[in-house]
Amino acid sequence: MARTCLTVILAAGEGTRMHSALPKVLHRVGGLAMVCHVVNAAKAAKCNEFAVVVGRDSEKVEAEVGALAITATFHEQSQRLGTAHAVLAARKTIARGYDDILVLFGDTPLLNAAALTEMRKSLADGADVAALGFHAANPHGYGRLVIARGQLTAIREEKDASAKQRKINFCNAGIMAINGRKALEMLDAIGNSNAKGEYYLTDIVEIARKRGLKVVARQGAEDDMQGINNRAELAKVEALWQQRRRKEIMLAGVTLLAPDTVYFSHDTQIGEDCLIEPNVFFGPGVRLGSSVVVKAFCHLAQTSIADNCQIGPFARMRGNVELDQNVRIGNFVELKNAKFATGAKAAHLSYLGDATIGAKANIGAGTITCNYDGFNKHLTQIGEAAFIGSNSSLVAPVSIGKGAYVASGSVIVEDVPAGALGVARGRQVNKPGHAAKIRQKAISAKTRSKG
Repeated sequence: MARTCLTVILAAGEGTRMHSALPKVLHRVGGLAMVCHVVNAAKAAKCNEFAVVVGRDSEKVEAEVGALAITATFHEQSQRLGTAHAVLAARKTIARGYDDILVLFGDTPLLNAAALTEMRKSLADGADVAALGFHAANPHGYGRLVIARGQLTAIREEKDASAKQRKINFCNAGIMAINGRKALEMLDAIGNSNAKGEYYLTDIVEIARKRGLKVVARQGAEDDMQGINNRAELAKVEALWQQRRRKEIMLAGVTLLAPDTVYFSHDTQIGEDCLIEPNVFFGPGVRLGSSVVVKAFCHLAQTSIADNCQIGPFARMRGNVELDQNVRIGNFVELKNAKFATGAKAAHLSYLGDATIGAKANIGAGTITCNYDGFNKHLTQIGEAAFIGSNSSLVAPVSIGKGAYVASGSVIVEDVPAGALGVARGRQVNKPGHAAKIRQKAISAKTRSKG
């Protein structure tokens, strides 16, 4: 769409019902702040310039939105005098001149690009104002879109609506598209003669009609328009977002054995023919290649996994983890800042942090990399086809060479050369008959303590 567009996002609400020190619009759905979902929907509708109206803790909102690589200005709304007043906080940016102005709310994370594209199309087709509505199962509390002879004539807040208007179930989503060349003059004409004494953006409908301008209503799905005011509503929207994402992923060729138990983040990428068992959580930054099996009860974040790997059950990967093809990570293995080359495996009960593991290396059960000295992290390097015996501690910085062998139970503090055997444990001594003496000594001590 060649028309220029400014998206004004209202994100200054206090969100008192969230009972949170965090600004409402920064609460997350699918691991992404709600306001960022709204930005992404607008971007998908070819809207690339933004004016974000902020309030409390504005620097936090600016940081979150600014990380999305968009052109944005931020405008503080120091008083809460209604939605039109909030939009006018962005007056300087609006005055630059745009074909289209979209007004969105920062707490509607399920908003989709298709609805916004339709709103912009209405302006391109000659409308001066387009309002987005939905048919509500229960319209109580919503503003109503008043339609007469097929035309949108007004939007009435429930407190200001007549008894007849309250029976209308075509409700206002709050989302508006405005002719950018006429936006400021119409916004400035909005008054506050209503029950709450606020400047309602919805009054722009009647102002436009009185000026002989074209006003239209567009319809979207109720679920897409859900705003969030409290934690219960946040949980409801999260559940709906997850449900949609699971369906998308399954339709793209991924098997979820128990879909309702698998949780995705907004940026999770999963290739074809992957199998995800029950109770798996994907945190931000996870990418799976094709034919990967993730067994039950795994937790993954900031992890890239190549084709044909097998993960879990009960594995945890948490930050800068890279697995090449055919890697096997088994039960109760934790990885952090670790890289596994092709065919390497850690089958069970290990912690490997700040480590590189060569192709076809084998990490025995109970192996840990001792990577932190209380001040700094240090690297462990394990070479191709190396074998690390069970219950070994590798004290970083340390290097295990290609084809080297670390004996089980070793505490390795020096490099092991390629092809060498590293043994670091005390020599075993057997003392015949001492077991009975130890038992008798222990029994005597226990008897004395009771006496």
